[in-house]
Amino acid sequence: MNMPILFVTALIMSASSIASASQKQLSSTDIAAAFKAAGYSLKGKEWRTECGFDITEDFETVYRPGVIEEARDINGDGRLEAIITEGSLACYGMAGIGFNIVTKQADGSWKSVLANSGFVYFLETKGADGWPDAQIVGPGLCYGVWRWNGNEYDYKCSNEEEPGGCSWLNAPEKICK
Repeated sequence: MNMPILFVTALIMSASSIASASQKQLSSTDIAAAFKAAGYSLKGKEWRTECGFDITEDFETVYRPGVIEEARDINGDGRLEAIITEGSLACYGMAGIGFNIVTKQADGSWKSVLANSGFVYFLETKGADGWPDAQIVGPGLCYGVWRWNGNEYDYKCSNEEEPGGCSWLNAPEKICK
């Protein structure tokens, strides 16, 4: 097994222990509704996206079904949000993981607000309605930052891990200041 696959496999597997604690904060009804809002379905006892259903035995060792990594009030509105992840090189490329942020609505339903491949980190800066800016991190040295506009997350700018990390953008105005 080469090093990138070994590293990504370790990341995918290590996230499972964190996730089990977060899922305990939600009722079984909320867990199911959150996964469904993120586009997951049950396969046996595992939540999987459509891509996860297509995983063959060859990829099972580097696949991790959907889990709720974190459940908390991210935007300060008094309702829970959940960060759901699924791990797979086949589904998410070299990032090895995909995420979906879902939020509980006032009527009790759940809605997806941001999904992508990679890891999501919330920044100190905020968009509309108290939603923090979200930085999506994956392979490379250039990470997109997304800001909530009141209806959805829109691309705002990119952070460079080191100078020149986003040079391929050919748009200096898109580098976060």
